[in-house]
Amino acid sequence: MKMRCTAKARRGMAALAIVAGLSLGATACGGGGGGGGDDKKPHSSSASSPGGSQPDTQEGQSAAPLAELKGPSGLLLQITSAVRDSGGFITVNGDLKNDSGTEAVIPSALSGNETEIINNGLSLGGATLVDSKSKKRYYVLRDTEGRPLTTTGFSTLKAGETIDVFLQFPAPPASSTEVTFQLPLFPSAVVKISG
Repeated sequence: MKMRCTAKARRGMAALAIVAGLSLGATACGGGGGGGGDDKKPHSSSASSPGGSQPDTQEGQSAAPLAELKGPSGLLLQITSAVRDSGGFITVNGDLKNDSGTEAVIPSALSGNETEIINNGLSLGGATLVDSKSKKRYYVLRDTEGRPLTTTGFSTLKAGETIDVFLQFPAPPASSTEVTFQLPLFPSAVVKISG
């Protein structure tokens, strides 16, 4: 009998601790306005996403895309950044938009022709970066299971729909500040590396 009372008491204390923790977390995350956090407001998700697509428009106005590539079926790829990081990688970010008036089927050619990438589904795994300065071509990186480190899992885009895309490559030498971005079925474009 004593064990049952002890177990009930422990459960009650655990439940009380959880409720108190959740209450404290909700209060701390509530953002009441005081506390001198004015410099943090532009970075909060609620301040930056009041109207769905408005942040993209504002970001697009602050900096023009590095490159705009028109592909098949009204697809438009806008490359917004190519950032070198300290780990020896370049991450290319952009937007893939269906600029036509009808639904666009994403061509399987964008995945490239390597069996390992094709086996992991539709992706942008066929992209490459060419460093003409060092005369080298860089392919999309893969994880330990052979999946490309790029946006995957999309097969169609509705009319006017835009998705954010990323691709990660090995970085060329630091002396190379520009590379040529290539994606099957799209024209090539020279992209400036930042970072």
